[in-house]
Amino acid sequence: MQKAASAAFCIDAATRRYHWAQTSKNETAVTPPAFRRIAVVVLGALSLTHCAQNPVTGDKDFVPMSGQQEIQMGAQAHQDVLKEYPALANPALQAYVNEVGQRLAKHSQRPDMQWHFTVVDSPDVNAFALPGGYVYITRGIMAYLNSEAELAGVVGHEIGHVAARHGVRQQSAQTAAGLGLALGSILAPGMDSQAGAALLQTLAQVWASGYGREHELESDRLGAEYLARAGYDPQAMVEVVGVLKNQELFAAEQARRDGRQPRTYHGTFDTHPSNDARFRQVVGEAGKYSVAHPREGRSDYLQKMAGVVFGDSPDQGVIRNNMLLHEKFGLTLQFPQGWRVQNRPDRVAATSPKDDALIELQQGPKSDKPLETLQKGIKLDAGARFESGKLSGYPAAFAAGAQQGKPVVAASAVFNGTQYLIAGMAADKPAYDRERSTLRAAINSFRAITPAEKRAARSYLMQIVNAQPGMTMAGLARKSPLGADAESLLRLMNGLYPKGEPKPGQLLKIVQ
Repeated sequence: MQKAASAAFCIDAATRRYHWAQTSKNETAVTPPAFRRIAVVVLGALSLTHCAQNPVTGDKDFVPMSGQQEIQMGAQAHQDVLKEYPALANPALQAYVNEVGQRLAKHSQRPDMQWHFTVVDSPDVNAFALPGGYVYITRGIMAYLNSEAELAGVVGHEIGHVAARHGVRQQSAQTAAGLGLALGSILAPGMDSQAGAALLQTLAQVWASGYGREHELESDRLGAEYLARAGYDPQAMVEVVGVLKNQELFAAEQARRDGRQPRTYHGTFDTHPSNDARFRQVVGEAGKYSVAHPREGRSDYLQKMAGVVFGDSPDQGVIRNNMLLHEKFGLTLQFPQGWRVQNRPDRVAATSPKDDALIELQQGPKSDKPLETLQKGIKLDAGARFESGKLSGYPAAFAAGAQQGKPVVAASAVFNGTQYLIAGMAADKPAYDRERSTLRAAINSFRAITPAEKRAARSYLMQIVNAQPGMTMAGLARKSPLGADAESLLRLMNGLYPKGEPKPGQLLKIVQ
């Protein structure tokens, strides 16, 4: 995405000195859909600039908005985030996380801000924050935490980002190159990609890889301080990093097994390992706050996780062996084996092992004119072909062409009164030639779900058990529905990765 150079000018009222801040970018961004919409919200906020005092350092910062604008923008953007990542329908867990968050936030440098803490219904292992006091934690990351203190470590780190205004201070975002959500522009063209681009790319980077080493370390230091002042052991920050680094090791093992490059997606703590000397130093600084009897809250936390969905939510459909089984919509689609599948509330997408091809499914309009939908809804280069036909016996239309030189094949099928759009794209012609049959096979796999597949589409739930003498992780894995990765996943969930075994009486998370 091309990003034009931008300049901003502000006056430091205290010193009457003038400051210039200028950015220029020419980057390809992988941008979650919610953050594309947030860009429109923040456009007005970016039209004015301010030199404001940083709440943490006390120094004057060049920032793209005032504190009040920051809060207003966060409130509006919050609604868009919830459209992309809906709040988890678990009032007890939401209240618990909010209680922990509020306890920490009152010890931050912005205690008078109205803080909001939300568990979002996503299997992703992540946490992030918006300017203005909005902090989000996924149920995906909560599945791998094992105490209230570890939860506080994640939440405190995100509070640190907001307190230090990292979201509005950061002027650049280096996001991972690749196709990413490029199909979003094919299936929903006309998106204003320039609107609020600076903050847009910052938020996209936060989801993908954090704020950068210095800001992450600053949030570690702040988060550890908040933990200590709220009665937790600040070393819980170190334990959380260990949890996430084990996730990376597991992801690397999976990638080697599948013959693809390993990828990580969480931004929290992503820029330093748990044995990093500076990281341990900044966390250790919280030792000046006396915590005589630190709260761990392991039992309380684990009991709150009983009954929480593990993996895909049934409302979004579930992925089994790279097959989407959507009981609610009554359909299924087989994504290519070995491709990485991402299941979102508004779409399901799979990327090839080389990250040079993508196939995506999303719900379309409620009409019986699929050809019109493709002709009007997909912006393809001159020479594209459109035709009507059938897909698994359902009325459908097909398109083949290119967008900005990238080969595209697409279909729209009318199923139970609603159109479903399936589109594949490759980075270039060689990639398309290699993946052509794979993309077409995925499109042609669209069909109605069978009764047996409906039973397989039931969600997995976490339960809490007491470890009995002689109980092993291998034994638990044999009874688990998690398949070939069951033992590794159960170890990760219980802080026993890669070779640990439970002790008698230990509370364990299992999946049923």
